[in-house]
Amino acid sequence: MDYLASYPVLQAMYVIKQKLVRLMLLKTVTKKQAKRKRPELMLILDHLRDSPLRTLGKTLSSWLQPIIAMWRFSKTNGITEGFHNKMEMMTRRAYGFRNFENYRLRVLAHCGWNGMLSRH
Repeated sequence: MDYLASYPVLQAMYVIKQKLVRLMLLKTVTKKQAKRKRPELMLILDHLRDSPLRTLGKTLSSWLQPIIAMWRFSKTNGITEGFHNKMEMMTRRAYGFRNFENYRLRVLAHCGWNGMLSRH
């Protein structure tokens, strides 16, 4: 961090940003660990409120509960959204076709299947 030595304000903001990034990257934290990390996050938010990044501090303060929930429950619906996006793209390409069975087989082929085609 010698490159920021001549800019003390920028150096302080960079250190705060790095601490914040490390906190945001935490995954699957227990409730007890999240309680221990909360004061550290609150200290960072206090520093942000008194800096040129006060808007970021306000935003993070208003999202505090969802951030803490994110630490505890890191699962997302990304896979489902990906499959949904593939299905929408296939629907757009097949505009005008009316055979649902062909569409169904195409979805199974593109999104993966367990080797058996069943009508269930």
